[in-house]
Amino acid sequence: MLAEIGSRCEAVEECYEFMLAYAAQGLASDEGSKSAGQVREFLRRAMQALTGLTEACAAAVKEEGLEPADKYSAFFAVLDRDSRDSLAAIELVLAQPSISSQLIDNLNASIHLRALLTDFFLLDEILRNPQKPAEQLITNKGA
Repeated sequence: MLAEIGSRCEAVEECYEFMLAYAAQGLASDEGSKSAGQVREFLRRAMQALTGLTEACAAAVKEEGLEPADKYSAFFAVLDRDSRDSLAAIELVLAQPSISSQLIDNLNASIHLRALLTDFFLLDEILRNPQKPAEQLITNKGA
């Protein structure tokens, strides 16, 4: 389950990195160049990765027995909000008949997408190196 979450995060991060390069090209539309044709595919992969992300994270926490569960749940509420906001922005861009570099640059600058990426970095670090909760560490030292 943790590998699935890592794959989802990676898909969104790859999309963001591709969009940085796409934005730098100064293209007026997504017609004609190889990277222009790829931008929609990267955006679609990011959409797939975001769909059901929070539920997958909650299942992973339960499956792995990560504690304190209530702290993870509170964070997943933030992740859900940031995911939904980013998904709405990506869907809006995909609905456009033409995707220019400027449009992608504006999507990259979106506070929603940046918040989501920061959520991913935090989540990735925590899930990659799960540790005992601070309360348990303090209790164990005092014993």
